[in-house]
Amino acid sequence: MIKAVLTDIEGTTSSISFVHDVLFPYAREHLPAYVRTHLDDPQLKSILDAVGEEAARTLSTDEAIARLIQWIDEDRKVTPLKALQGLIWENGYRRGDFFGDVYADTVTAFGEWRARGVPIYIYSSGSVYAQKLLFAHTPHGDLTSLLSGYFDTNVGKKTDARSYTAISDELQLNAADILFCSDIAAELDAARAAGMQTCCFVREGTAPRDTGHPVVTTFEAVDLSAF
Repeated sequence: MIKAVLTDIEGTTSSISFVHDVLFPYAREHLPAYVRTHLDDPQLKSILDAVGEEAARTLSTDEAIARLIQWIDEDRKVTPLKALQGLIWENGYRRGDFFGDVYADTVTAFGEWRARGVPIYIYSSGSVYAQKLLFAHTPHGDLTSLLSGYFDTNVGKKTDARSYTAISDELQLNAADILFCSDIAAELDAARAAGMQTCCFVREGTAPRDTGHPVVTTFEAVDLSAF
């Protein structure tokens, strides 16, 4: 029996279009102004220092902004960018510019699993802060009470089996007792290599594909007793 569920967000709990059509463009549009108006913020200073470390040289404010915009355009999974995007998105959520997109079946399944005592964890390339914001501001209300924890790229790349080993160690569970859900074959392969159970999501509007992992289209179709 599965003792914990670990899941991706984009294309799994939530639509791909929300991230690419709403969140990313919003961050790109508001990033320059946010950086220039928060230069005295210690949190932003730390992020800009990390951008300079990634570039291997000291960057001016304009150079840092340009580098961050470039990373957005390249869809780079860079930790300082993800941290800054989370801060920008927080403003958007609080202003009501958008809500966190979460499928209704996600809410239903998560509620049932938590009622049965199965903890649910998120593992996304977006920062932990951004993950919490998304699930706290949804059309279904604040869903963070359904979640037991969050992981981001600070634990490692999602295509690296060592990341999943680190997560299972932190959860103090055998990897085989954890079910990882994602729509990305390389992530599922890495989780399985670490010993986790896996489930591939193919949401409506997504082309069917053979990943070598059990396939479902909704969380309500996931039978935890089948793994």
